[in-house]
Amino acid sequence: MNLLQLSAVVVQVQSLRYTPAGIPAVNLVLEHESKVVEMDAPRDVKVQLKAVAFGAQAEILSRQGLDSVCEFHGFMANGRNGKGVVFHIQDFSKI
Repeated sequence: MNLLQLSAVVVQVQSLRYTPAGIPAVNLVLEHESKVVEMDAPRDVKVQLKAVAFGAQAEILSRQGLDSVCEFHGFMANGRNGKGVVFHIQDFSKI
C-alpha cells in the first residue's frame, strides 16, 4: 500500500502551470518536524519533501501562503527521470 499522511509547512510554492492535457499543476516543497520514539529513545525528525498537486488541489495550493501548516494526504512516486521521490498530494486541510 502506498499512502502518506503528513502534517507539514509549505516552504516553497512554484507558479501554477498546466500539463499538456490542460490540467492545473503546482510543485511545492514541504517541511515536517516532529519528535518520535525509535527503539525506546526519543528522536527529532526533520524532513523536506518535494510535492506536486493537480487539478483543484493545485489551484488552491498555488494561492496558499508560505508557512501554511496543513495535513496532506497522498502517495509517493518517483520523480521525473527516476530522480528522487515526489509526494503526490491528493487532499489536504489547513491546520
